[in-house]
Order: sequence, then structure tokens, then C-alpha cells
Amino acid sequence: MDNQKYLKNVTTLEYDSSKCIGCKMCIEVCPHNVFKMADKRVEIIDKDKCMECGACEINCITNALSVKKGVGCAAAVIWGFVKGTEPNCDCGEGAACC
Repeated sequence: MDNQKYLKNVTTLEYDSSKCIGCKMCIEVCPHNVFKMADKRVEIIDKDKCMECGACEINCITNALSVKKGVGCAAAVIWGFVKGTEPNCDCGEGAACC
């Protein structure tokens, strides 16, 4: 699943490297390996891998990360499961983009 990508350039993930203290918590909790360590701070490897679950933001003690959780593919997969339908993240008319 490490190669899983979503739509290009649509994720709401934001990162302020000046706030990062290198605790690596985001690396630990990210299900898609969006982050890596570089020079005592985290770097984003590939923003398009982000499924907007919010785990990194919730666990970032310095507020270096922010993401609008529940707006992307993570929410689509969860709601599809709950409703018994295919995931649909409202990327366009009838789009099942996850």
C-alpha cells in the first residue's frame, strides 16, 4: 500500500518546518509514509499520498502540521463502508476516486 496515491495536488496537508522539533510522531502515525526525517526535522516525501486522516495533526505537539481531516479519501472510504457503497470523495460528478 506504500505506492497508494490519491488525486494529484488536492490534499489539504500543510507543514510549517520552523515549528518541527523532530519528535517523529507524524512518521509513526502516518498510515501512508508521507513523512521522513531529514536534518533533525520532518520532510514531506509525497503530499499526494496523504489520505487526510488527521493522525499527524492530532499527534503533532508543536502544531507544525495541519490537515482538514474528513474531506478526502479517508472520509470517502469510511462513509462508503458505513453506507455499504463505493467510496466517493466528491471529486466530480459520480467520481469514485479512492
